[in-house]
Amino acid sequence: MSRSRALLRALAPLPFLIPLAACGGPGAPGGAAQNPAAGAAAAPGFPYTATNCGVTSTYQAPPRRAVSMNQHATELLLALGLQDRMAGTAYLDDAVLPAYRPAYDGIKVLAEEYPSKEVLLGADPDFVYGGYASAFDKAQGRDRASLAKAGVNSRLSIEYCTGGPVGLDQLKTEITEVARTFGVPERGERLIAEEQRRVDAATARVKDKARPSVFVYDSGQDSAFTSGGHGIGNEIVSLAGGTNTFADLKDTFGDVSWEKVIERKPEVILIYDYGSTTVESKKQRLLNDPALAEVPAVRNRRFAVLPLSSVVLGVRVADAVEALGRQLHPDAP
Repeated sequence: MSRSRALLRALAPLPFLIPLAACGGPGAPGGAAQNPAAGAAAAPGFPYTATNCGVTSTYQAPPRRAVSMNQHATELLLALGLQDRMAGTAYLDDAVLPAYRPAYDGIKVLAEEYPSKEVLLGADPDFVYGGYASAFDKAQGRDRASLAKAGVNSRLSIEYCTGGPVGLDQLKTEITEVARTFGVPERGERLIAEEQRRVDAATARVKDKARPSVFVYDSGQDSAFTSGGHGIGNEIVSLAGGTNTFADLKDTFGDVSWEKVIERKPEVILIYDYGSTTVESKKQRLLNDPALAEVPAVRNRRFAVLPLSSVVLGVRVADAVEALGRQLHPDAP
């Protein structure tokens, strides 16, 4: 992802190996919600009204032609076994998790990045799910109000409108509300239970360990684009047994000066891996900067790495906590 893509994100995880698509209920293939004539009348729990990021939507029946934009939105729908309800998808930061690849391969990709409004509406969606606020760019005509005028409901990941720290409670809310919108609440409950089980096991492994200070390096040259205290990335660092150096930054992502990084003396640098700039090139940028030479993490060459797709509000959160915990505390049992 380019610097511009990172900024769009600012404006704005192992998989759950549960065969959710095979589960019964109104959202399962062949279930009542798949029948356009009978589904709307027969689906239990509808009409359903949800308020998401300031937008209230009433669903008379579960969506049948959803479009997902951004990786974590796509993978959450796939984790809930909703591929048969997806009319299209767009904008990945990473390869889709192997467990979801067969389902993903059956869905039309509308664009490598964001589709134009014309392409998006051409897929005839009844629901659009965006992972980042940039998915609903008003300048491109994809804002939620314009979609509503076209008869299309929408949802934005609550990581970008919570207005405070985002953690496991918000992940549970996101999964619960998406599952409820599609009439498959029991699938959401199972997904949440598995997420919590794995996170609990990972945190128990490191609970008695000293907590190193961790600076998140997403990108940046003249300044550092980092993870603030209001995103799930901050919670992942904490659950993995570390302390985010910029937890006091009241945003999901933000720019900080290199002087501030030096001043805070992080013991570990966590690099977010994505796009055309490699992890190695990011390491070299840090190692070759004389101003950073005495930063403990740089001096000791202590780096950790996570893919960007694991540090947003989605189904990879438990994977991120497990992976980072092993890197921060390799000697833990």
